[in-house]
Amino acid sequence: MKSLGKHVILEVHGANKNFLNDLEKIEKIMTKAVQLCGATIIKPFFHQFSPHGISGVIVIAESHFSIHTWPEYGYAALDLFTCGDQIKPEDAVNYLKKELNAEHIHMMEIKRGTLDIPPEELKHKQ
Repeated sequence: MKSLGKHVILEVHGANKNFLNDLEKIEKIMTKAVQLCGATIIKPFFHQFSPHGISGVIVIAESHFSIHTWPEYGYAALDLFTCGDQIKPEDAVNYLKKELNAEHIHMMEIKRGTLDIPPEELKHKQ
């Protein structure tokens, strides 16, 4: 069955607490991850919480990438949601795993928009 998109969820544990609280660094690696997978950036938005933590989203033409960090626990939650066949989220995942340098990263992939219709009717896939 064809799907409209992939939703990759990353659970990051044991990451450097200072790194997870560095807005500039987080925004830079998320932006690079989007670029590496071939997605088109529409608009990024990142916010630094006080006393710690960052939330950020990059809206892409193909859906979105998001991150939420809890530096006090060395934890981050990432969502990479992409649509279409041209985007390669696995390239972003490989880069993020390397850059986040965490003790443990658990990845889940979910097919989104699984539709029981003929492939030729999935217009965004052409």
